[in-house]
Amino acid sequence: MAGERTDVISWDEFFMRVAIAASLRSKDPNTQVGACIADTNHRILSVGYNGTPSALADADFPWGTSNDPLHDKHSYVIHAEANAILNYRGSLKDMAHATVYVTLFPCHECAKTLVQAGIGEVVYLDDKYEGTEDNLISKHVLDECGVTYRPIGIDLSAASQR
Repeated sequence: MAGERTDVISWDEFFMRVAIAASLRSKDPNTQVGACIADTNHRILSVGYNGTPSALADADFPWGTSNDPLHDKHSYVIHAEANAILNYRGSLKDMAHATVYVTLFPCHECAKTLVQAGIGEVVYLDDKYEGTEDNLISKHVLDECGVTYRPIGIDLSAASQR
């Protein structure tokens, strides 16, 4: 009789792969971000990706960046972390101490939203805006509110070869 498999992926890798899958739903041509919120019992609470509000037609949406806020995607996009919270249909108290797995380190607005929802940890794949003013504010908010954050620390490209 065969023994138990020992090469299973970790919970971190599993939830990050869910976040990556969610990011594939994003219509943003430049930055696709996904988020997966999991509780302390390894149960997925919700997922989200960056995109327009559901009432806006993606085809009519200004996906570019512009100095004119009416024609800049940043004026319209809901970030993955916020969408994951908004998509949750249970009580927000269930998110207390949960972990959000996100493909891109949260902006300062999302950091505040995650704190308010009770998220206890942020695990991220990429911190491409590291050192920017927004990034420093995000980290300050998380630090002051006792929310831990860490890079995932695994090579997902190698893991996909399993």
